[in-house]
Amino acid sequence: MIYNTLSGRIEEFKPLEEGVVRLYTCGPTVYDYAHIGNFRSYVAEDLLKRFLKFLGYRVIHVMNITDVDDKTIAGARTEGITLKEFTRKYEKAFFEDIETLRLDKADYYPRATEHVEDMIKIIQGLLEKGFAYEKDGSIYYRIAAFPEYGKLSKIKKEELKAGVRIDSDEYEKEDVRDFALWKAHKPGEPSWKAPFGEGRPGWHIECSAMSMKYLGPTLDIHAGGVDNIFPHHENEIAQSEAYTGKTFVRYWFHVQHLIVNGEKMSKSKGNFYTLRDLLAMGFSPRAIRYLLLTTHYRKVLNFTFDALYQATASLKRITDFLFELETRKFSEGESEEASRMIEKTRDDFTEALADDLNISGAMAAVFEMIHWGNKAMEEGVIKKRDAERIKSLFYDLDRVLAVLPERIIEELPDDIMALIKKREEARKNRDFATADRIRDELFQRGIVLEDTKDGTRWKVIKD
Repeated sequence: MIYNTLSGRIEEFKPLEEGVVRLYTCGPTVYDYAHIGNFRSYVAEDLLKRFLKFLGYRVIHVMNITDVDDKTIAGARTEGITLKEFTRKYEKAFFEDIETLRLDKADYYPRATEHVEDMIKIIQGLLEKGFAYEKDGSIYYRIAAFPEYGKLSKIKKEELKAGVRIDSDEYEKEDVRDFALWKAHKPGEPSWKAPFGEGRPGWHIECSAMSMKYLGPTLDIHAGGVDNIFPHHENEIAQSEAYTGKTFVRYWFHVQHLIVNGEKMSKSKGNFYTLRDLLAMGFSPRAIRYLLLTTHYRKVLNFTFDALYQATASLKRITDFLFELETRKFSEGESEEASRMIEKTRDDFTEALADDLNISGAMAAVFEMIHWGNKAMEEGVIKKRDAERIKSLFYDLDRVLAVLPERIIEELPDDIMALIKKREEARKNRDFATADRIRDELFQRGIVLEDTKDGTRWKVIKD
């Protein structure tokens, strides 16, 4: 079940092709470093995509890179460099940031500048069908020719100002006017040749062209922030459906705003943060992701540093539980009670997320397992096989959440190896207090030890 902005209600999700989901998410306009409000949307979309894959769907994901629009052109001009030099710097930073936050990579990241021919083709088609017209070298979309204009944003038709044109890529809801599909060439701006004159594309046509290029005329899900509903997504619908005569998007997925300490984030208020700002303050990428993830996507997320500290504490509770499962000695076998709890946790987690991504319910299932597990370990209920299955459960659920430390094996520094050797000697001498102290010290340094009949094994855990 998923909330569809178009219908205004929660609907059963059924993709157009069984087992396959065609997903388009609005990507960055690469004129600056992405801020935490941007990443709020990207992380929510990542949760949606990961859960669909968890359910067994094949997800074909396209995220665009807007590298030509009013903002990018202005930025390049200010810095006195080419548009490509300007945008590639911020594009590179974006890809570094999404790797830091563990966003599942899209299948395609099309750049607008590399798909102008696709845009020209659509604009030419709209001109031929009477949905577009030329004025002073620019091409505008005629909203009066599309009776369903406003169906996504629920704009009243009497507000439409047919024949009044707007050239800016972004504008207020009150400015419901014919919008630019193609902007006539201006000195100092990049331009492309087209049958209807030299110029550059408007912002809105870019997403229509790139989404249909890779996903076809009808998408299963189109995602973005609520600020994209109007004008951007409304205009995408109008131009795409006028061009193809088919439904453009079946489910519209929109993520609510992020605010900071109850206020809109802005540089002038001093409450504007990029991901890099928070990392420089010493916060873990996992904690940042956890905070962005665990407020329902249709609720406003109020970012505070107290909430970020709470996210850090919640993650510690999870990793402490996994550490106990990794390091305690359990008797051989398995228990029916543990099997039932494992099955219940998986079912509750899945059912919650299947209900319009109810992340609160999903995390409640995780922490219920931790509460039960800690008590069960103390009472000796959990056996060796149970501990392995519970660890496997957590790392399986983390295919959706992506907040657990990575478990990798790699070369260790000499001082770490010396501590491991010292601990092994302490264990041989039955000095368990020293062995436990060294084990705990290594864990704080990101090393998990596992004692086996063949000796001590170790794993590195990383954010």
